[in-house]
Amino acid sequence: MDPNRLNGKNILITGAARGMGATNAEHFAEQGANVCLGDIDVDEAAKVAERINERGNGKAIAVKMDVTKREDNAAGVAATVDAFGMINVGLFNAGLNKPRFFMDIDEENWDFIMDVNTKGMWLGMQETARQMIAQGPQEHVYKMICVGSVASRKPLVDVTVYCTSKYGCLALTHCGAVALAEHNITVNGYAPGVVKTPLWEQLDKDLVEIGFKEREGQAFEDLAEILALKKVSVPDDVKGTAAFLVSHDSDYMTGQMIHIDGGWVIQ
Repeated sequence: MDPNRLNGKNILITGAARGMGATNAEHFAEQGANVCLGDIDVDEAAKVAERINERGNGKAIAVKMDVTKREDNAAGVAATVDAFGMINVGLFNAGLNKPRFFMDIDEENWDFIMDVNTKGMWLGMQETARQMIAQGPQEHVYKMICVGSVASRKPLVDVTVYCTSKYGCLALTHCGAVALAEHNITVNGYAPGVVKTPLWEQLDKDLVEIGFKEREGQAFEDLAEILALKKVSVPDDVKGTAAFLVSHDSDYMTGQMIHIDGGWVIQ
């Protein structure tokens, strides 16, 4: 690993207290990036930031962020700028799920998922773009990275609202890429499949609760069987693609959503 590959990258990551967000933050910092870890659970985010700072390559701070609130997204951007001088990458990773069968979806379930996964991404992109535009041109493009899901390509009857929210993430990636290109901002994303994180571990329990699976662990086993690679992933399987999208190597890409799904979408 090149410890200087991401030097000069000042990155705001939402949902960074655990799972893919935390793994990415540590991976980016190992390559010289400075990272602002935004999360509603700021205490856990601060623990990740402390680990990063102890290693002594890139720097890290933590900030409390509820991504459903515009003011919190603006505060996350401002904290990044205050700590590191500017922001040149926003990674919109915050997301959640709560399974319901189609006819059991209610307004509370709809709003709970859509507000974080889609509205939160839109607000983060807007507030980050405002700052990037105000900063003016830089040598390399500014970057936004949207965390999507294979659920934007696969209709899943037990998580209809989640699928809808991730279709929205895909649309934001495409529309943002077109809208922000004139400001030298690229917008790309990556779409994981089954990643063993705290979110998926809770989902595993929820699927038993609604009667979709008979026991905990069955969802992982059943999904692994339909993947081309026959195994679920972990956050380390995602971090390399995320780092590529942050790096200068992807400067000419925009409007792309890269699937990291073990071959689910092709099955």
